[in-house]
Amino acid sequence: MAKILVVDDEIGIRELLREILADEGHDVVLAENAASARHARQAGKPDLVLLDIWMPDTDGVTLLKEWAANGSLTMPVVMMSGHGTIDTAVEAIRFGAMDFLEKPIALQKLLATVKRGLQRQPPKARAHLTLAAFSRSGPLRDLRKRLDQILDKSRVLTLRVGAGSIAELCARSLQAAGSPWLDLGTLTMPIEIQALESARGGLLFIEELSQLSRAQQKNLAFALDRLDRYELRLVAASNRAAEELLEEGWDPVVLKRLFEVSLVPPSLLELKDEVPEMASQLLLHLSEAGEVPLRTLSTGGLNALRNCPFPGGFAELKAAVKSLALGALDETISPEEVIRLMNKASTAALALPLDLPLREARETFERLYFEHHLQLESGNITRLAEKTGLERTHLYRKLKQLGIPLGRRSEA
Repeated sequence: MAKILVVDDEIGIRELLREILADEGHDVVLAENAASARHARQAGKPDLVLLDIWMPDTDGVTLLKEWAANGSLTMPVVMMSGHGTIDTAVEAIRFGAMDFLEKPIALQKLLATVKRGLQRQPPKARAHLTLAAFSRSGPLRDLRKRLDQILDKSRVLTLRVGAGSIAELCARSLQAAGSPWLDLGTLTMPIEIQALESARGGLLFIEELSQLSRAQQKNLAFALDRLDRYELRLVAASNRAAEELLEEGWDPVVLKRLFEVSLVPPSLLELKDEVPEMASQLLLHLSEAGEVPLRTLSTGGLNALRNCPFPGGFAELKAAVKSLALGALDETISPEEVIRLMNKASTAALALPLDLPLREARETFERLYFEHHLQLESGNITRLAEKTGLERTHLYRKLKQLGIPLGRRSEA
């Protein structure tokens, strides 16, 4: 007996499909929209999904893309529609659907498709999360559109980042499914043509330009000259301006090419309202990949994560979610567990590396200092001013200078 999830906004169709499939001996779960389907998918892994395309909250193709992006597409999915087009069917199959059924669905065709789907080997989960996993976030959807627009016209993109970077998440979102990924920052020896040939059609990534050695800069220049030949795209991140890198001895020709097209993605400090969804999707992804047991974050736990600064960016958020899931004794992760972990992490973060330039070290310390106390005071500027001994106008100016978003905070 297989577990089949039926997702359709029309109750008559849901009940009819349940009756037919139950008569065949299957356990049928019903969902009337994408929100219910997400919950049903997370609550228990179905062996097959029948997914309607046209639904009121989120259409079926968007939900399919979301599952593919967050690693949840580990079961065959059959799309259904009464208004199907060839383009829609092609798009759905391109993103992982196994078949497309047009309504009204003939009984024999339905049963044959379900049988074929249950006999298929389940698709492997995608190894990395992408921005497509966060389909309910307006800012992240807009960011993905900007990235796609740029890389559609340019093979090179430099992301201007700071604390709270989501650079790798951006780059992973631009990597074509199944294509190679090559991190140039991990190569210490001179790069060879065979390495670029092996990466053909894929994406080259550099997590931080300022950390590249002279030899790695030469590797980068070598790869830049051969992007077209090997159909490669390059995404690099930098917390330094081109002028600063030039002062450090970088080749001006390479810098001109790198900074010809750049983008400033939002940091996690600016995306704090998106953190709950990002954390939920991360938890689901890690669970599907078998890296953590099945856990959920309570509403209070999600809010606690929302109020954390995450200067280490998406990597720090992922590490926090993984640590919470592995350490939780109950299925639901409480806000107390989040606060305990993040307070310890925040205190540890104050131990700054001493090899930074003085100006950068001072700014880093000040940012961590104000973020720490801002969190302790729940965003209350009045109490923060009293604690730090700064006049409010000067405090506002300092927070803006450090790039710490205030949003709408309580003054009581």
